[in-house]
Order: sequence, then C-alpha cells, then structure tokens
Amino acid sequence: MSELSRIGVAIDSDLLDKFDRLIAERGYTNRSEAFRDLIRDELVEKAWASPNKQVVGTVTLVYDHHVRLLSEKLTELQHTHFRCILSTMHLHLSHDYCLEVLVVKGKASSVKKIAGALISAKGVKHGRLTITTMGEDL
Repeated sequence: MSELSRIGVAIDSDLLDKFDRLIAERGYTNRSEAFRDLIRDELVEKAWASPNKQVVGTVTLVYDHHVRLLSEKLTELQHTHFRCILSTMHLHLSHDYCLEVLVVKGKASSVKKIAGALISAKGVKHGRLTITTMGEDL
C-alpha cells in the first residue's frame, strides 16, 4: 500500500448525515474507507468506458427456457465468443425459468457487445452486465 494522505472535505451537514446513515447501513466502520470505495467506483467506471481497457465482469440472465430456440441461441453466442467467456453457471429457478451467470473478460468494447447480444436475445426476461477493473489501476 502506498503512503496515506490526509485531506479535508467541506460537506453540507444534511448531506453528511445522509452519508453517515448510508455507510452505517453498508457496514463501514469509518468514512475514510467509504470515501476510498466511492473513488474506486468512479475509477472503475472510467476504466470500462475506455473501449480498449481490459475488464472482467459478469453477465446475469434470467430467461424462459421454453422460448423456441433460445437455449440454442445463448449457447451459440457463448461458443462464438468463447475467448471472452471464462465460466458459466446455470441454475433452474422454476419449471420455466433459468438463471445463467457468465464470467467475462476482455476489452471493454467486446465485453459490452457480447453482453448486449445475450441480454437482448428474445426470451431473456432480465439481464445485467456488471463490469469491474482488473485491479492494476486501483
């Protein structure tokens, strides 16, 4: 870890009260770690906004496996992009619905493109891409 620097921040009292309640709900023991996490979140957002930046993340899908050819389409997309898809987990939520979580890695632009194709497939009820950094820049 690098050397710590102390800074002073002026914040409206009402905003600080709301922040203190928020960080208490999330289990932070002090403001410093909460501020550090907020800064890291912004740095991660900036990193995956850059198309060529290497990122890692997850694509979460909830879908009706009875939709005609959907399972085949999702499998085909995954095989087409096998270099970016590191792992998948498939769960049966009910008789009709499945949850699939894919771990993805690659250039931000590629990861977003793959996720978009998966999420937009007809029959996918909900999908979400969560991207994070590879950690080198934090």
